[in-house]
Amino acid sequence: MALATAPRASAPQRASAPKSTPRRGSSVQPRKSIAFTLLMSAFILYSLVPLAWLVINATKTQAGLFSSFGLWFDGDFVFFQNIAETLTYRDGIFLRWLGNTLLYVVVGAGGATLLATLAGYGLAKFRFAGRKAVFAVVLGAIAVPGTALAVPTFLMFSQLGLTNTPWAIIIPSLISPFGLYLVWVYAVESVPTELLEAARMDGAGEFRTFFTISIRLLAPGIVTVLLFSVVATWNNYFLPLIMLSDPSWYPLTVGLNQWNAQATGVSAQPIYNLVITGSLLTIIPIVVAFLGLQRFWQSGLSAGSVKG
Repeated sequence: MALATAPRASAPQRASAPKSTPRRGSSVQPRKSIAFTLLMSAFILYSLVPLAWLVINATKTQAGLFSSFGLWFDGDFVFFQNIAETLTYRDGIFLRWLGNTLLYVVVGAGGATLLATLAGYGLAKFRFAGRKAVFAVVLGAIAVPGTALAVPTFLMFSQLGLTNTPWAIIIPSLISPFGLYLVWVYAVESVPTELLEAARMDGAGEFRTFFTISIRLLAPGIVTVLLFSVVATWNNYFLPLIMLSDPSWYPLTVGLNQWNAQATGVSAQPIYNLVITGSLLTIIPIVVAFLGLQRFWQSGLSAGSVKG
């Protein structure tokens, strides 16, 4: 009996052996690295401390900025008074700078996104003479820093009589080689050539194909380019500094730097609280833009990773 039952007992053992392998494999989890966790915590802290300092000190008076600890509140909470004073100082020049910045962003960044979308899509989906040369020029333009072109641009615009005008900021902002490259990469991966050929066979023209099919597939990539262009134009400092001499055309970056110079110069004025509050108000639109468009550019990055 023992000899007869031995094979029966071993059969379930052999059958259950393969099942143990998936269980061991499925239980494998990513290992937590203490060093990586500490590194990321330090990075987050490094990023949030300046923002916390800005928010906290925007609630203080001019005297409270120098008599209290920078990362803690003062006895007097004057946040809303600081905002009102910032918006009304020098006949509301801050609002004028804000309007200028919005003008440069809407026209410059919006135009840069439109041109980058059209050019990147054309390079990705059309074959024409000199296509590789154009693409090589685009890649070369990405490698050239914008500050290296600022002085030649200033000399050219001064000969054209465009300095000290909004066009001196808007026209250079329309050119975005990096945005063009991003759209090209995204169009290659996200817009199937077979789909475009099917639309052409159905009688759709190129413009109709682009605006009804391609632009929907490119939407996450377009939003990503738009965010990059908006941030670059909003934070643009060096170009407006050398192009503009009239304070009424300053963007927020140059205007706040002028206020900071007034607060630290020989005849210093007590407006440190305005500089800090104005800096806080300056970053709010960028934060709102990122939060509002977050789902679009995150879906674009996810789609690109799945395709890869």
